[in-house]
Amino acid sequence: MQDNVVLTARGITMTFPGVKALSNVDFTLRKGEIHALMGENGAGKSTLIKCLTGINDFEAGEIRVDGIDGPVRNHSTKDAQAVGISTVYQEVNLCPNLSVAENLFIGREPMTRFHTVDRRSYNKRSQKIMDELGISVDVTQNLENYSLAIQQMVAIARAVDMECKVLILDEPTSSLDDEEVEKLFTLMRNLRDKGVGIIFVTHFLEQVYAVCDRITVLRDGQLVGEYPIAELPRVKLVAAMMGKNLDDLAEIQKESIEDVSKNELEISARGLSHTGTVKPFDLDIHKGEVVGIAGLLGSGRSELARSIYGADKASTGTLKVAGKEVKINQPIDAMNLGMGMLPDDRKAEGIIGDLSVRENIILALQAKRGMFNQLPRAKQEEIADRYIDLVQIKTASKETLVKQLSGGNQQKVILARWLATDPDFLILDEPTRGIDVGTKSEIQKMIVKLAGEGKSILFISSEISEMLRTCNRMAIMRDGEKVGELDHDLTQENVMKAIAGGEQTHE
Repeated sequence: MQDNVVLTARGITMTFPGVKALSNVDFTLRKGEIHALMGENGAGKSTLIKCLTGINDFEAGEIRVDGIDGPVRNHSTKDAQAVGISTVYQEVNLCPNLSVAENLFIGREPMTRFHTVDRRSYNKRSQKIMDELGISVDVTQNLENYSLAIQQMVAIARAVDMECKVLILDEPTSSLDDEEVEKLFTLMRNLRDKGVGIIFVTHFLEQVYAVCDRITVLRDGQLVGEYPIAELPRVKLVAAMMGKNLDDLAEIQKESIEDVSKNELEISARGLSHTGTVKPFDLDIHKGEVVGIAGLLGSGRSELARSIYGADKASTGTLKVAGKEVKINQPIDAMNLGMGMLPDDRKAEGIIGDLSVRENIILALQAKRGMFNQLPRAKQEEIADRYIDLVQIKTASKETLVKQLSGGNQQKVILARWLATDPDFLILDEPTRGIDVGTKSEIQKMIVKLAGEGKSILFISSEISEMLRTCNRMAIMRDGEKVGELDHDLTQENVMKAIAGGEQTHE
């Protein structure tokens, strides 16, 4: 291996049924560096990490680790730890009911000559480890007595004491506040100075630029590039992740969208937040207006929508619907106020696969009526027929199980479900993700048509171009915070600059 390189992956290829998750991906980690692994959802970050740690059995390529002759093929996380690769995940997988010291040495406890656990020895060794890493804890206390940040640091300390050469941190800061993040960064810098190579997976741009030395970007299972941090300004990082060429940004032809800023307000949020996911935000949406939420995955787009809809109960702030202050504790409250929400994960939160197209379409309407006020079967069939025709759902019959439909048609079923409730306000979270171009175009036209009929729409999409075609205005999210709005200057370049943090495109 080259000097100063601790891990290389070359030509890693991994296929899941029907999907090439990684295609000939290279990755290089040096000793004593913090290396960000970046990419949008589905880029291949998690798959690459699972290949490195023995969870995935990749089909082509090789991995090499410093100090080990020949390629390394891990078949489990235990194999990976044996060659010096350790991973700490967002959800700490330690035992909260055991002490810090017991967690540090679980499975490798020092023994006395009488073959009993030498508690005195491992308490002493544990305190020394924590002191050396600058982690202020009493190792005899149960892990559950400490914050999530400290628990993650204990998990990191355990990995370090097991002599890891490569430390993978997978979204470790998602649930931490700013002060806890800074403590974690101090520990990461200490480990970097000791020569540990750290792979840092995060969605937070600010954190990448605060702590990392180098960035590797993946997109659609392929390597986009590896960059020293100083050579990749934020706006270029966003462009690399989203697959846009900033030197050749085509102007999007916007269909004529009328000015609705003088219309009555349908939604008015003030200081609304949800602890740990989205910071307090203000947002107004007028009748007949389409407001887009732009930002990278993990920026808080979906969380903002969920806090309005009550899928995540708001921690602070007030919400007015049609001028009247309301309290929304759960989605049924939102539905009764004339709201609908198409979630981003249609499989987990949208369709019910073992029910028919008809049953899926009438689901929300039936929920509003209550379980003791059943819709007559003839009425159900009438509604299903009407919306199958309206949104052009391709199905053999309204009695076909929805799981037998294509992804795009499943998405149309969920859209039909909400349209059947005749909502005044509709939240569409990634309504066109993973569906064909023709269906995308149909859904975009439907959004504009619904707005023309006076409905208010909150539209979230990773594709800026489709929001530019449909939105009157865009709110910009970054790191869980609404950082601004764009209305008059809605161009792809301006939106991407706002997402990145306002840096200039050209140095």
